[in-house]
Amino acid sequence: MEHVIIIGAGPCGLSAAVALQREGLSPLVIEKSSIVNAIYLYPTYLQFFSTPELLEIGGYPFTTPHEKPYRQEALVYYREVARREQLRIQSYEEVISIEKLDAGFHVQTTNPFGQKKSYTAQHVIVATGYFDHPNLLGIPGEDSPKTTHYYKEAHPYTGTKVAIIGGNNSAVDAAMDLIRVGAEVTVIYRGPHFSANIKPWVRPIFESMVNKGRIRMWFNSQVERIEEHTVLVRKESEHVTLDNDFVLALTGFRPDRHLLTSIGVTFHEETNAPLVDPETMETNIPGLYVAGVVASSKYDANEIFIESGRLHGLAITKHIRSAISGRPTRS
Repeated sequence: MEHVIIIGAGPCGLSAAVALQREGLSPLVIEKSSIVNAIYLYPTYLQFFSTPELLEIGGYPFTTPHEKPYRQEALVYYREVARREQLRIQSYEEVISIEKLDAGFHVQTTNPFGQKKSYTAQHVIVATGYFDHPNLLGIPGEDSPKTTHYYKEAHPYTGTKVAIIGGNNSAVDAAMDLIRVGAEVTVIYRGPHFSANIKPWVRPIFESMVNKGRIRMWFNSQVERIEEHTVLVRKESEHVTLDNDFVLALTGFRPDRHLLTSIGVTFHEETNAPLVDPETMETNIPGLYVAGVVASSKYDANEIFIESGRLHGLAITKHIRSAISGRPTRS
């Protein structure tokens, strides 16, 4: 039986793994994709909102010449932390169920070839993130080949007509990228004005591009239908048909809760966040913890970032160490 199984090898799962490893507990980390897969799925040239020290885990300095680090630097950083700590990470193995036992948990997984494995553990930490589950629009054409909820880089859209749905940082960054390759960009946003969440060093440049007509920005607007060569938009009180080649539906993501709901975790009635002890991050199921964005409200996954989620592992480790050893926790 494992002392601890951590589900998810994102920054918050890795932070918990490092803290537990240093207590001699050698946790097993099970990750359905690659290490820090959410960061891998970010746009190729994305620059973080946070300074490097706020992304650090395990006390390892995040060294960069930039005030705000880039995606590629973060991939290198987290890989190196995992390598130096010699963390046990089972990549490309997805946890499909957690079952409570009299003493501990039964965890079942499957790999891409459908082969199943079983583990038992005294404690389980769910740190599954949210980037695999986009907020769907529920409109005709959303599943068409021209539509995606992920943006990687501008090159494939060279010289095309692109509609971007959304008005926050992902939409703004994509729009700024796309005009550099000659794309004709229309940003379709249901809000009445520019989002207050736009990165402050990007916003004036973006507004300037809109004011100069290089980016078309439609406020108070919603896409109602995506068709092969057009999109139908309700703009203010009128319906407009926009010529279009590709749609980037950058409408955000939501945490996946199926592992928690299936085992009987209790959720907050209003926010739908899992009910946890904020001092320990333990759920109502003894020995089952959450770390990172999976602990956030279903309706606002952005309330927990790497900066705060990385600290969950420290609180969890303190509690697990006490439970296993019977020793009082150190402050």
